[in-house]
Amino acid sequence: MTPDGLAGWWARGGLPAPEGARVEVTGIDPVLPARHHVGEMAAAALGLVGARAAALAGLDGATVRVDVAAAAASLQGFLRQGLDPPGPTLRVRDATTALHRAGDGRWIHLHGGFEHLGDGILDVLGLSPSDRDDAARVGAAVGRWEAAALEDAIAERGLCAAMVRTAAEWGAHAQGRAVTDEPAVAVERVDEAEGPAGTIPLDRVRVLDLTRVLAGPTCGRTLALFGADVLRVGASRLPSVEPFVIDTGAGKRNTSLDLTDPDDAATTRRLVEAADVVVCGYRPGALDRHGFGPGDLLALRPGLVVVLVDCYGHSGPWAGRPGWEQLAQSAAGIAAAEGEGSPQLLPAAATDYTTGYLAAAGVLDALARRRSDGGSYVVRASLCATARWLSGAGTDLDPAEAAGVDPTATITMDTDWGSLTRLAPPFSIDGLDVGWSRPPAPLGSSPPGWLPRPDQTG
Repeated sequence: MTPDGLAGWWARGGLPAPEGARVEVTGIDPVLPARHHVGEMAAAALGLVGARAAALAGLDGATVRVDVAAAAASLQGFLRQGLDPPGPTLRVRDATTALHRAGDGRWIHLHGGFEHLGDGILDVLGLSPSDRDDAARVGAAVGRWEAAALEDAIAERGLCAAMVRTAAEWGAHAQGRAVTDEPAVAVERVDEAEGPAGTIPLDRVRVLDLTRVLAGPTCGRTLALFGADVLRVGASRLPSVEPFVIDTGAGKRNTSLDLTDPDDAATTRRLVEAADVVVCGYRPGALDRHGFGPGDLLALRPGLVVVLVDCYGHSGPWAGRPGWEQLAQSAAGIAAAEGEGSPQLLPAAATDYTTGYLAAAGVLDALARRRSDGGSYVVRASLCATARWLSGAGTDLDPAEAAGVDPTATITMDTDWGSLTRLAPPFSIDGLDVGWSRPPAPLGSSPPGWLPRPDQTG
């Protein structure tokens, strides 16, 4: 990719080009069999991460190197345990997590990836949990609905689905119009707080990771590459996907706290009071109900950087809807453009991982601003904003010409799951070590506390 091409990516995403570092991107798409430029998008996001990390580390003039093939590979969640890879895209598939044609001829993507979500969708369709794996029965039930009506009925139940739209249809939709001017990642100063530690270096940053699945956890995993103390918090009662926990857990510690429990909520507040960054990856409003909305967090810790990652954007009629990678691809036009006659998903979780990279770049930008000017910050990223960013680069690639992924740049970690091989970090920065200091850890395996900062006792 040429420097002009890289600048074009940043400009399309409403992202200011970084200063003080040189970003070199080698390689071009197609790497994966897709019409969209997914590898180049990920490389542009990772280049931004690297440049902002270099700036925060005081490495003026450093070169950040990103390889498009490695960036594309990172979108497939490559990890290998022994000789049995869990799957290139680590996705759960059944009849409630799939594309179906509705009675009006339009397509809709249902997403019942967790059991309670799938059971809820089946109930809307008039089916029982025993029908979860019966694609014919689920398809027939969907066929009795108009796609848009089913989309709304599922959303009214707090469940997940999206009708397949073209990019133009999404742009004309009320939600698409509401977020049309949102950048790929937004960084907003929200008060005049001086900040808890204006000159904190990267290896002393404390990140509270209130996320699960992929996009939010990828933000924390990316920050861990630079030595940040990333503590992931989750409740044991909530469902999880173990391959995702392994994939996004590199560099993190993992503790269990239930925000519905008063004692655990009090412990979480103490963690927030000593944090620098809190990453929120649950559906909009979910953490607010427990007293951990953005305003609550900023009141606990003036000078905090709060990260909000969601599916559809942060304003508009769908701002509170839950969503997933596949639904962003369906709603925002990617699946329609990838398919021929019928929609097709990308062969990678491109909006999930890239949104996580963009959110991490936003954190690094906010930390740099806080260092010089103080203040508290909110960073916003969404799967649909990333999807729009990707669509803006066009769909001119031939999937048949894809070079394919050859994951030769790997590292091996000894974990509680055994020896695990994963992709090495897909970028490098002159003068800065980039890598994870610890392997992924099982859920709830660490105590709920911060590590002593380097050269300090607490």
